[in-house]
Amino acid sequence: MFDRVEIVVKAGSGGDGVVSFRREKFVPFGGPDGGDGGDGGHVIIMADSTVTSLRKFKPKRVYRSADGKDGKGKRQHGKKGENLILTVPVGTVVAYKTQIGDDTLISDLEQPDQQIVVVKGGKGGWGNAHFASSTNQAPQIARKGEVGEEHSIILEMRLIADVGIIGHPNAGKSTLLATASAAKPKIADYPFTTREPILGVAEVDQRNFVLAEIPGLINGAHLGRGLGHDFLRHIMRTKILIHLIDGSSVSPGENMMRVNAELSLFDSALAQKPQLVVINKIDLPQVQARLAEIKDTFGSAGTKVFFVSAATGEGVSQLMAETLKLLNQVATKVETGGKIPKKVFRPQPKDIDASVHKEGDIFVVVASELEHMIVKTDMTRPEVRWQLKEQLARLGVNKALEKAGVKPGDKVRCGNLEWKW
Repeated sequence: MFDRVEIVVKAGSGGDGVVSFRREKFVPFGGPDGGDGGDGGHVIIMADSTVTSLRKFKPKRVYRSADGKDGKGKRQHGKKGENLILTVPVGTVVAYKTQIGDDTLISDLEQPDQQIVVVKGGKGGWGNAHFASSTNQAPQIARKGEVGEEHSIILEMRLIADVGIIGHPNAGKSTLLATASAAKPKIADYPFTTREPILGVAEVDQRNFVLAEIPGLINGAHLGRGLGHDFLRHIMRTKILIHLIDGSSVSPGENMMRVNAELSLFDSALAQKPQLVVINKIDLPQVQARLAEIKDTFGSAGTKVFFVSAATGEGVSQLMAETLKLLNQVATKVETGGKIPKKVFRPQPKDIDASVHKEGDIFVVVASELEHMIVKTDMTRPEVRWQLKEQLARLGVNKALEKAGVKPGDKVRCGNLEWKW
């Protein structure tokens, strides 16, 4: 099962604004009519109930939405870039990948058709019609479209099930799931028979709930050993756990403690999930002979245990009835206690203030809005230089340069544009 992938998503860039003027017969003062560029398309992740895995993201790693089109004369705005919608299974967690390794949660897509914009398209640039004023009636300046956002994101599928069946390898989880539901997991007598979670639906008193057989784990699973994180990740959503223990093992009590220790080391919240502790394989003579001993061992620790034979079905119906009862209790607590607030990623607004620093004898201006502004004509034209100066004052660049000590004749650079002060 492909249940965790890393992809790169790139939003479309905005189209450029254009410098244009009306030139029509009998319209001597047409004025500027440059249209704006279209916005770039977003990249959207959407949960789709018809999608069952993240396999389609394996061959291709980079996904990009469409760019916006450039503006045209006659105030014709460029066409917006189309959004790119990537469909994922319901139950997919979306997170930004960070340098420090602690991924930043964007959204938890728990419901069908739930969606989230992971990267936003760049805004389209302004045409020269936006720069017209009473003192500047023939603007030769337009604004370039913004570059779309780009991020590496993690898509992680976590099964949505009511009950997770956990335990050491070969404890009989597959057999229990097959007996309690219509699921048909692979069953064999060797370690890690199940290499991906299997879902099944159990019915008790005309009530249905979803069981998930979670692949077995070994000591050190929280560090990724064995099936490691592939096992632990999928029980995050389950409401309760059926902790299945092989009754023929040397020490059933130690088995339970080891599994619970792995849960706690991976995420302390997992160890706090309600559990039904179940001893399996009571059909075997050696297990029958030590039932009283096992009951006393768990009883002395204050743990109630259930005894079943997944192979013959003995005790399974009673176990499913107890499971439904515990599910109802958990659901009641959630309703009365309210929902736990989720972590929400709130991007901060970009700082648009101009800053100035020196590189050699050149004053370098860092101002995003100015960098997006492009001059469509030669900078040697006096009217263009004057219009640029007006924009420098509007954006606060002049004050920043004067504070940095600029003098007449000094070189100034912003982006790929260089001029003398």
